[in-house]
Amino acid sequence: MRVDAHAATRLLSGLDPAKTAAILVSKSFGTQETLLNGALIREWLGSSERLYAVSANVPKAEAFGIDPSRVLPMWDWVGGRYSLWSAVGFSVLLALGADGFARMLAGAEAMDRHFFDAPMEANLPLLHALVAVWNRNIEGFAAQAVLPYDERLRLLPAYLQQLVMESLGKRVDHAGATLEHDTVPVLWGGAGTDCQHSFFQALHQGTQVVPADFIGVIQPDHAHAEQHRVLLSHLLAQMEALANGDDGDSPQRHFPGNRPSSLILLDRLTPRSFGALLAFYEHSVYAQSVLWGINAFDQFGVELGKTLASGLLPVLEGRAQASDPVSAALAAEIRARG
Repeated sequence: MRVDAHAATRLLSGLDPAKTAAILVSKSFGTQETLLNGALIREWLGSSERLYAVSANVPKAEAFGIDPSRVLPMWDWVGGRYSLWSAVGFSVLLALGADGFARMLAGAEAMDRHFFDAPMEANLPLLHALVAVWNRNIEGFAAQAVLPYDERLRLLPAYLQQLVMESLGKRVDHAGATLEHDTVPVLWGGAGTDCQHSFFQALHQGTQVVPADFIGVIQPDHAHAEQHRVLLSHLLAQMEALANGDDGDSPQRHFPGNRPSSLILLDRLTPRSFGALLAFYEHSVYAQSVLWGINAFDQFGVELGKTLASGLLPVLEGRAQASDPVSAALAAEIRARG
C-alpha cells in the first residue's frame, strides 16, 4: 500500500468521482497506510457509498463507514503476500472477468496438485527450491535475478520481491535459535531487452555472480512474429553468454561465463499459466523455508518499522521528542525546511 499521496493524486486526476468505486484491502483494517488512503478517497468520492472493503476485521471496516454488505471477509490466517487467491483478489477478478479469474485459480490449483503429488525428481517447485538453496548456501551467491522476456510480466520481479524476501528474510529457526547458514538472497530483476541495456553488464562481467531465472513465452498474443522471434533469440543469447562466456581479445572483452541461470517457458501467457506461475514460486518459497528450518509466514521485521513510524509521526508534527538522537536531529531538520 502506497502512503505517498503523489500516487493517489496521479490516479484520481484521470477519474470521475461520480463514476468511480474503490476497494480498500486490509487484513486488520488498522494499517495506517490503508486508512490514510481510504480517508483521502472517501473525501474525493464525497461519501462512503461507493467504497468497498476486503478485510478479516469487518467491524473496523464498518466503523470506517463502509456498510457490512460491501465488505468481503477474508480468513485471518491468510498472509498478505499469499492472499491473491482469497477475497483480496476481488480487484483482479474485476480486471480479468469472472471467467479469467476462474482460469487463473485453476492454473494455481493445477500447480498445487503437481507440488503435492509429483515425485521429488520431477517436482518443479521443489527442484527450483533446491537450486535456490544450492546457489545461496553452497555457492554463496547473495542475489537472485528474475528476468521475464514479456512486457506483460514486467511487474513480476517486484511482486516476487515481497513473496521471497518477506517470507525468507529470517535469521532464526522455528525454535528461535540463530541460524548458522544464510537464507534469502536479494531478489531483483526487470523485463526483456530493457534490462539488457541497464544491468546486464554487471551480470556478465561484474565481480558478483547473480543467478537468474529467465521467463519466456513461446506463443505471443500479437501478430508480429518476427519481433517475437528476435525477443526469444535475445533470451537464448543472454543465457548462452552467461553460461559459456567468451575469451575475447583483451581483458576488457573477456566474459568469464559459468554464471548460472534457469529458464521457465510458458506456451502462452494466459490466466491459467499466470496462476500456475505464481503458485510455482509460492511453493518454491515454502520448500526453501522447510529446507532452511524457518517460518515463511511471519514478518515481524515489517511490523517493527510500522511501530517506529507511528511514534515518529508526532515528532515530525512537533508534538513529541524522538528517543533516538539521529531521528530527532533529522526530524528537526525536516521541520525546519517544511
